[in-house]
Amino acid sequence: MTGLGKAVRMNRLRNRESGRILTIALDHAPSYGVLAGLEDISAMLYEVAAGQPDAVLLMPGTAERCFGPYAGRLALIVKCSTLSPYHPERDVWVAQVDEAVRLGADAVAMALTVGSPEQPVLLEGLAALVRQARSAGMPVIVHAYPNGSLVPPEERYTAPRVAYASRLAMELGVDIVKTFYTGSAASFAEVVRAASPALVVAAGGVRCDTPLDALTMAHNVVQAGGAGVTFGRNVWQCGSTAAMVKALAAVVHQGAEPARFAKVLGD
Repeated sequence: MTGLGKAVRMNRLRNRESGRILTIALDHAPSYGVLAGLEDISAMLYEVAAGQPDAVLLMPGTAERCFGPYAGRLALIVKCSTLSPYHPERDVWVAQVDEAVRLGADAVAMALTVGSPEQPVLLEGLAALVRQARSAGMPVIVHAYPNGSLVPPEERYTAPRVAYASRLAMELGVDIVKTFYTGSAASFAEVVRAASPALVVAAGGVRCDTPLDALTMAHNVVQAGGAGVTFGRNVWQCGSTAAMVKALAAVVHQGAEPARFAKVLGD
């Protein structure tokens, strides 16, 4: 496969109107337990799809069993690794790129916990994934978080730490970096610059106080030059899943002001 395969898949991930990406992540249970909202994964995937995001992020088993009804309607990102409550700093391989190809994936994803004692092993794994993906024409997304135990907790969301984690991922050959939002458009712009030419999307992180706060984060990411957002709990725990996805799409792709959706989402 040549670079054409990657170009085709990247174009399926990116919104035709804006070139940005709105992904909804539903890969949380292996890492954090069965969180509220994910008890029935098929039902939640249905609600998410009703809002028409650009892509969804799934574990390989979930993709194989649940994604069929949405094939060709949404882009599919397959998570190839996972941590767990019992090994919180070490992501282990759970799928190879050829499995993701078989599932029809448009990208593969892997986490990189920067500042972890396990970082050397994680870097080896990421480099191996990039090599596999290059041969298959598959885009690579890395969840690059400076939240290892060697990083002081108060520094984990700062621009220098997040920029380093993102730059590290880019220099290993990834196409899209998913990382922490640093709190403002100005500081997140530093991250976007550091990781260029890789695209940078912001993770939703922990649940925001209100849907309006989540929409404001997405707005600031776009203003900073980010390529979009990947949200999980801030979508499927907000109580209005499909409406929240549609509101995020308007903010990310059309530049809509977050306050426009305050009444609709119950703020």
